[in-house]
Amino acid sequence: MSSSVKDAVRAFIRENYLFGDETVELADDASLIENDIIDSTGVLELVAFVEEHFGVVMDDAEIVPANLDSVDRIVAYVGSKTSQAIAV
Repeated sequence: MSSSVKDAVRAFIRENYLFGDETVELADDASLIENDIIDSTGVLELVAFVEEHFGVVMDDAEIVPANLDSVDRIVAYVGSKTSQAIAV
């Protein structure tokens, strides 16, 4: 499942924040905030995507960079919420 979660997250980020630009390097551990890929509005869109696509509910206290600031962190968060160990 980990690759499908990672692929879905990467595709969402590339399509919505990089506007489909395949030339932009998107490392799995790269900070989405520090690299100016997403802003505060983007975080809300990302939360909506995670909730809708993976069927999880994010509490306000969970909407933090520790859970959402990289592809790896998002995959790990989804794994923890779906009770499935997902390797990053």
